[in-house]
Amino acid sequence: MFEILLEFILLIRNLSLIKLLIVIIMVNKVILIGNVGADPEVKYLDGGTAVARIRLATTESYKDRNTGERIDQTEWHNLVLWRGLAEIAEKYIKKGHRLYIEGRIRNRSWEDKDGTKRYSYEIQVDNLNMLTPKSESSHIPDGKSNSDKNEREIPEINKEEFDDLPF
Repeated sequence: MFEILLEFILLIRNLSLIKLLIVIIMVNKVILIGNVGADPEVKYLDGGTAVARIRLATTESYKDRNTGERIDQTEWHNLVLWRGLAEIAEKYIKKGHRLYIEGRIRNRSWEDKDGTKRYSYEIQVDNLNMLTPKSESSHIPDGKSNSDKNEREIPEINKEEFDDLPF
């Protein structure tokens, strides 16, 4: 009987520990799939670190209950990319491209010239996948010919280079 009681106490104690861990762990994770609203703005800091800013549009559609009309609701997101991701954005991402991103919400606050406190929410991008096929990338209008865009195409990955990986 004592052994059963001891096992029960240990089980309750372990459950409390698990609940405590669940309460302590927090998640700040954003996943977006959307269209780029303008070419990325890329700047280089004094140390040479690249920072890119991208506006991404996500659109949700629903039917109005009264009219049956389809309504689109677009949200604009401010993305911030650092270092290598910023350099990739500068080379390959253009207005109209579709992106899949994973990141974290960050907020910034500052005072404007009138002394009013302003707030801005941004998505700090940790992972980026370009969803626009290469064939469509070269047809996105920006006033340049396809021959100018050939240098911007994403290079093909040679599968043989990765054959020696252990996984």
